[in-house]
Amino acid sequence: MNVPSLRKLESDLQVNKTTLHNWKKNRPKLFEFIIESYKNKEMLKKHLELLIEQKELIEKEISVTKNIIN
Repeated sequence: MNVPSLRKLESDLQVNKTTLHNWKKNRPKLFEFIIESYKNKEMLKKHLELLIEQKELIEKEISVTKNIIN
C-alpha cells in the first residue's frame, strides 16, 4: 500500500503543502493518522473490488445452473 502523494492530500484535505509539512513536523500523530486512513481506504477498496468480482462469478454460476435446469 502506497502512501498518498502530497498533491492527493492537498486536494482531498483542501490544504497546501506547507500545512502538510507543518503537520508532519509539529503534529506527527495527526499526520500518521491521515496516512493510515488512506492505507485503510485503499485496503477497503481492494476488498470491495474482490467482493464485486465474487458476486459476478456467483451470478454467472446461477445463470448456468438455470440454463441446465430449463
